[in-house]
Amino acid sequence: MATIQVDIVSAEKLLFEGQAKFVSLPGSQGELGIYPKHSPLITSINVGSVRVHLADKDHQEVIFVQGGILEVQPNRVTVLADTAIRAQDIDEEKAIKAKKSAQEAMTNKGSSIDYATAQAELAVAIAKLGAIRHLRKSY
Repeated sequence: MATIQVDIVSAEKLLFEGQAKFVSLPGSQGELGIYPKHSPLITSINVGSVRVHLADKDHQEVIFVQGGILEVQPNRVTVLADTAIRAQDIDEEKAIKAKKSAQEAMTNKGSSIDYATAQAELAVAIAKLGAIRHLRKSY
């Protein structure tokens, strides 16, 4: 079976390095799926989950990313994320509270928070909760 080398790096550290059968992630133009021998590509990354389908296991590695750059070469995928957190390290309670808080700020017209800021916070919280859901499905 053909595999592709995957490296996922944040500003702080290397989060994942290994071989994969398939990688999917939120690109700037929509969801991307990358198999070995993919055409070269460079694009920006949106908020969401990077799902690495491991070459030697039946589950996937799930990492939440918030912005960054994706570089694809035929035998290598490199994700340079602005922010990256392994799904298992996300605090689900905090993400739920952040989601509720952002939703309340968006509906409260008298709130001092900017609507666009509340929308961005809501998108991040939803993406974190999505990463947790992907992780649970992968096992």
